[in-house]
Amino acid sequence: MLLSRLSLCCLLPLAFGPGAAWAAKADRSQPIVMEADRPGTLDYQRQVLVFNGNAVITQGTMVLRADRIEMREMADGYRAASAIGLPGKPATWRQKRDGPADEVVEGSAERIEFDGKADTLRFIGNGAVRRLRGGNVVDEINGATIVWDNLAEVFKVEGGAVTPANPSGRVRVTLTPRAEAASAPPAPVPAALQPSRTLPSPR
Repeated sequence: MLLSRLSLCCLLPLAFGPGAAWAAKADRSQPIVMEADRPGTLDYQRQVLVFNGNAVITQGTMVLRADRIEMREMADGYRAASAIGLPGKPATWRQKRDGPADEVVEGSAERIEFDGKADTLRFIGNGAVRRLRGGNVVDEINGATIVWDNLAEVFKVEGGAVTPANPSGRVRVTLTPRAEAASAPPAPVPAALQPSRTLPSPR
């Protein structure tokens, strides 16, 4: 199998730290706000909303930006959205994590697709997803396509064609060791493994 076609699955506790949800669950109950530089269209019959020109969707801490954003509501009430960037200016997504107050997750790609029913995010074309703590990148995933399955808590990363941004065409994951693990004192040596002491000879 060619390296450019390899798939990599990263469980959430490995890629983005244990004990905390990936995105703020409270955002789901917040209103959705869309805005853009150019006029938008709202088709009630087809339940489609299209915005062009520095388009932005916000919902709580979630912010999705792109040159063009299309959102539609399905018959079952779920929403799906597609955000398309420009050459040299990809679509971007950012959201606070549940848990640490200073942690956010952000991603970028030529195209970002959200499926509300499947609860997935797809970063298509030069995809990158990063976890930031206090504004500093601590974990990062890069690939031609990155899919986040929120229900299964799994990232799927696929390689792709060789590009200037990814000259090897391979997927790449960079993880920063947890601070407490890196600074933990060495474990005590069990008594059975400690050097034996020679008792003084009787006089």
